[in-house]
Amino acid sequence: MNKKLKSLLFTLVIFSCFSGLVSAQIFPELIDDRGDYLIDDSKPTFVIVHGAWGGSWAFRDVEQRLRQKGYDVYRPSLTGLGERHHLAHKDVNLSTHLEDVINAILFEELEDIILVGHSYGGMVISGVAHRIPERIKKMIYIDAFVPDDGESVESIQGENFERFMAMEKNGFLIPGWVPAGQPFPHDVPHPLKAFTEPVTLGNEDAYRIPATYIHAVEPGTDPEEGNFYRHAERARQHGWPVLIIDSDHNPQWSAPENLVEMLHQNW
Repeated sequence: MNKKLKSLLFTLVIFSCFSGLVSAQIFPELIDDRGDYLIDDSKPTFVIVHGAWGGSWAFRDVEQRLRQKGYDVYRPSLTGLGERHHLAHKDVNLSTHLEDVINAILFEELEDIILVGHSYGGMVISGVAHRIPERIKKMIYIDAFVPDDGESVESIQGENFERFMAMEKNGFLIPGWVPAGQPFPHDVPHPLKAFTEPVTLGNEDAYRIPATYIHAVEPGTDPEEGNFYRHAERARQHGWPVLIIDSDHNPQWSAPENLVEMLHQNW
């Protein structure tokens, strides 16, 4: 190997090491030796609870973007849904789903978490907060139910719940929008009892947890006509900040970058 080639290779090695050091200092999305994003211990951990029919897979992109910002993220899938759909049975209810999230928090020894719920996930995180408020730093509802004590999805929906019952078969609400034969991941049948069981609230410590509501409003539509407008109003009545995101009901897909920025800025 001639001297010029050796000199060139040496220069490239030095430049590569130097640029790596500079990148580690400039960019927050630091990479460890396993290729994982490094966690900033000064930042809280996010626990994200998905909505009905879905699974934790729906927030995979959101997790990746949060990790790029240095956050640790957990996405528990609720029993009978997502990759746990093989555990589905008609007796799965809201209490089952509370235990899913509570046990994830307890067994992972998580504290000072940001507990996030999307859609039906708002029912779940509300119940979780009243069971283990000491573990929660902040709550964020993403176009989600904000229940009062003793309410269920059924009671909140009132006469509108008939549209859900039209989907019912053998104790499950069948997602008719999923084409036959579509490969996973996709929405799966949701247990009816998760919608009919009331949530139990009443822990005074839970009411002191700060919360933010992210209301998804499609551009060009009237916010008051949205399915979750009444819950955004409930959030305002609780004194919570209500943020508007230009998106359909699923900003984790239609506006993930903006959603992650809102999560990042509001804990």
